[in-house]
Formats: sequence, C-alpha cells, structure tokens
Amino acid sequence: MKRTHLPLNALRVFDAAARHLSFTRAADELAVTPAAVGQQIRALEDVLGVVLFRRTPKGLELTDEASAGLEALRSGFLHFEDAVRAMQAGQSSHVYTIAAPREFFAAWLAPKLAAFRKENPEVRFSLVANEEADFTEANLDLAVRWAEGPGEHEGVALGETGQVCVGEGCWIAWPGDPAPEGEGCDSPLLTVGDAGQALAAAAAGMGKARVPVLLAQSWLENGRLPAVGASEPGRHGYWLIAPTPQWRQKKVKALVAFLAG
Repeated sequence: MKRTHLPLNALRVFDAAARHLSFTRAADELAVTPAAVGQQIRALEDVLGVVLFRRTPKGLELTDEASAGLEALRSGFLHFEDAVRAMQAGQSSHVYTIAAPREFFAAWLAPKLAAFRKENPEVRFSLVANEEADFTEANLDLAVRWAEGPGEHEGVALGETGQVCVGEGCWIAWPGDPAPEGEGCDSPLLTVGDAGQALAAAAAGMGKARVPVLLAQSWLENGRLPAVGASEPGRHGYWLIAPTPQWRQKKVKALVAFLAG
C-alpha cells in the first residue's frame, strides 16, 4: 500500500482497541463513541482484507493477522512521535515540564533541580502539582510518582525504595499508608494528606508514621527529624517516569542522568 493511502486514523483506532481489548475503553481514550471505533475497525478490515478481532465469551481477542502487524505499527507510531518532538525541539529544548508530589518536590526535588540549573543556566522548569497528570494533556516531560515501578512507561527509581518508621506513639495514616496496624491503638488517631504532612506530624510529637525512606532521609539531613528507625524493604518507591518518546529525548536523558546519578 502506498504511503499516501495509509489509513492512519483507522490504524490509530486499531492500536487503542488492541491495547485495551475493548472498543469502549478505546473510545474513552480517543474521545469518540464505541460505535465510531467499531466503524473504523470494520473499515480497516475491509481495506486490509483481514479480520482483526474475534469476540469470545471472555471478550475481544486479536487474530493472528492483527498480532503479526501490531509491533511494527506501534514502532511506527513511536517514530511519528519522535519526529514531531524533534520538530518541536527548537522551542522546548530548554524547558522541562515536570509533575511531582508536593512534599517530594519541597524535600528532595527542588534542591536537585536548583543544582541542575546551576550547571545549565539556560534551562527553565514548569512544575505540575498533580503527579498523576496525563502526560499528553499536561504536556509533561517527566513525572515523579510513588509507585511499585514505572508501569507502562520508562523509568528509574530515585534513591532507596521502601519505607521507614519515624516518631513515637500511635500511628499517623496517609494515602501511601492508609491503615497502619496499631500497637496499642485500635485505629490511627491522625490521618493526613501526604507523606510530608505525616513527617511533620511525627516530628511534632503527634505520633509515628511509616513514610518513604528517601523523604525521611532528606528531612534527617535538613535537621527536621532527630532520628529515624530501621528501613523496611518494600516495592514502592519514588519513580521518575516518562513515555518512551520523551525518555529518548536528549534533554530528558540529561536530567534523568543528573537526578538518578
């Protein structure tokens, strides 16, 4: 098929439907109706002369023909994204848009970004407080998330993973540790909004909290905590993540190497 005849929009719909194995979820991603997704898939099947999906009692399944072309298709879309970003690089090569938890930015990330900017005075930063912000909608370059891993994106762990106990008394709960087991307490006497507030409450003598090791270390170094207990290994940690196209950018590689080094 000639390049000028490629059904790019239908291929984009097929990629979304193949990832979700659901016309409804693909429609949500693409902001169209499930019927429109179905129409695009049928039109693509007519053009290609193959069946792309089978309906089974468990839901949608890809046919062998669909699976055979999926990896190459997704590779092609990544190249398209790389091309667009390369064309945009002239405007944005020195601007970073980053999403991060507020407490993590204040305690750890801000000093690191200041040090990076000292070595690269031309760079500018735009910070987004919602670390769960969508990369496309928020035009993010990178995000920091408290998670078990990078998920569907590329990523590196920042510092030590796991948690550590700080303070004394009854437990302080926060979203990352919403129901800590009480030792002599039936339930947490204090619930706060994030790990930074849990640390502040523990430092003020309001109880004890289980918080990220990396965050506690920064408070200890800044003299905001007298001491911390032994760390508890865990799968959660602060992860620096980005979709593959962003991860490949020269400017993103430079900042990732600095922060993770």
